[in-house]
Amino acid sequence: MPAHAATPTPGASQPAAALKPFDMADVTLSDGPFLHAQRMTEAYLMKLQPDRMLHNFRVNAGLKPKAPVYGGWESEPTWDEINCHGHTLGHYLSACALAYRSTKDARYKQRIDYIAGELAACQQAAGSGLVCAFPKGAALVAAHLRGDKITGVPWYTLHKVYAGLRDAALLADSAPSRAVLVRLADWGVVATKPLSDAEFETMLDTEHGGMNEIYADLFFMTGSAEYRTLAERFSHKAILAPLARGRDHLDGLHANTQVPKIVGFQRVYEMTGDAEYRDAAAFFWRTVAKTRSFASGGHGDEEHFFAMADFDKHVFSAKGSETCCQHNMLKLTRALFLHDPRAEYADYYERTLYNGILASQDPDTGMATYFQGARPGYMKLYHTPEDSFWCCTGTGMENHVKYRDSIYFHDDSALYVNLFVPSSVTWQEKGAVLTQTTTFPDTPTTTLRWALQRPTEVTLKLRHPGWSRTATVLVNGAEAVRSTVPGSYIDLARTWRDGDRVELRLVMEAAVESAPAAPDIVAFTYGPLVLAGALGRDGLAPGADIIVSERKYGSYNDTPFTAPTLAGDPRMLAQAIRPGAGPLEFTIASAEGKPVRLIPYHRVAHERYATYWQVKPAAA
Repeated sequence: MPAHAATPTPGASQPAAALKPFDMADVTLSDGPFLHAQRMTEAYLMKLQPDRMLHNFRVNAGLKPKAPVYGGWESEPTWDEINCHGHTLGHYLSACALAYRSTKDARYKQRIDYIAGELAACQQAAGSGLVCAFPKGAALVAAHLRGDKITGVPWYTLHKVYAGLRDAALLADSAPSRAVLVRLADWGVVATKPLSDAEFETMLDTEHGGMNEIYADLFFMTGSAEYRTLAERFSHKAILAPLARGRDHLDGLHANTQVPKIVGFQRVYEMTGDAEYRDAAAFFWRTVAKTRSFASGGHGDEEHFFAMADFDKHVFSAKGSETCCQHNMLKLTRALFLHDPRAEYADYYERTLYNGILASQDPDTGMATYFQGARPGYMKLYHTPEDSFWCCTGTGMENHVKYRDSIYFHDDSALYVNLFVPSSVTWQEKGAVLTQTTTFPDTPTTTLRWALQRPTEVTLKLRHPGWSRTATVLVNGAEAVRSTVPGSYIDLARTWRDGDRVELRLVMEAAVESAPAAPDIVAFTYGPLVLAGALGRDGLAPGADIIVSERKYGSYNDTPFTAPTLAGDPRMLAQAIRPGAGPLEFTIASAEGKPVRLIPYHRVAHERYATYWQVKPAAA
């Protein structure tokens, strides 16, 4: 479900969600790392020029472009065969819509409406609902629909345009965007109608993003039965069927081809009530989050799932944990949580949010990573402002302007606090504002204060994370609850009064994680945070982490480097981690006798690091 959309009113066959998200307009971020990341992305969005992203759309419609095209995936011959031209515009629309909903800055709405107006002009000039920026224009899509052999991923790219227009319509109330979207959607209905079910399924062997999710959203927006039918046709049965039966057949599959489909499966379940889609989505999540993920919440090597029996052959790749995959896994996690509000979903969301999403942004420039691999001594590599435009550049535009969408949730009588982020939420129906003050994760506590128009009966549900042995809750200074059930919610059901204060105290401890097939390869954690060895800049030139080609990950900055080694029993090593000079700074002794500085992975930037360690046996 889109980050902003309220749960649809269920029909006879549509399951009602257990929870509702708060409108992002009703959540405010306070100073902290998430607000900083948002502001960095806001600045980047304002620097980008819509006419440069619109260049090829206008060319394909027979219109004169108004500005030169951007580089990288958008125009350079090196990337022609992937046919992702135009995906950036779609992500940009989504990001501007998210930013507008979060900040109400009218400049985002102006940009959205301008882009929609330009796309409408393209539709008018071309005499078609299709808008695209491919070098071969509509001919590429026509060939794909005929079943001809093509290169690239046209439906994947079009999905970003559909999604951007959807977000613009729903988040920014953009009537021009809705009009363009409906015309594009109707084109899709007509263009795909001649395909038999077998031909459609063959077409879906090529990456197509979350087209099933888009058409399900369009059904909820319009009630059109044609959109409902197309949402189901765009659901890849070769992936759906085994997952629904609880079969993990993911080894070797391209990871981010699959995750958006699964997000769509959950949305189709919400549209139809067909349990097959729900079961497939839930099983996929359990498989990826519980058995295929690294300590950071990321997964995959060179964009593909691998057999976990071969963990040792993949964990130290420079091309692990594609950031787009983390973005989409969080979309799936959130969608599942709304129907089944279990703390384990929120625990995974928190871990991946810190160690995948927040960690993906250069805190100094706002640029984002593609991979976040664990090659010891490698470094995070970020895109350039105008010559990269990777898929992860696009999702990166969205990631940091939607942090407020998953901090709080509610049903008719309860408010869930899922994330410990300095913020406030307004519950309009209750006449209530809940303000959260915290320096988490620097300190494992958070304080919540009610501002109420009248005494109000609400159950406050505080997440007791799986990483905290105990959780203690104080109400107005007096202990109210002591929980010894990690991975649960603490219920505070009472009539609250204006000014009531709640404090949640958690326990953060160093721990160790490893895969069953490689117990001697470990990562260290502290609460939800992955601790990385901060290994300095030896041999690295200034700016060497700003790159153009994501294909060269692993060869950039590949000067010889020997990372420290660790020796001993991994559990004893975790217990031997000692506090360092500042908050969330630690040291651990290396086998060479020198201390290694450990810091949260999300705070690593512009230096070499190690998140996984091949631990040697202790010296005799």
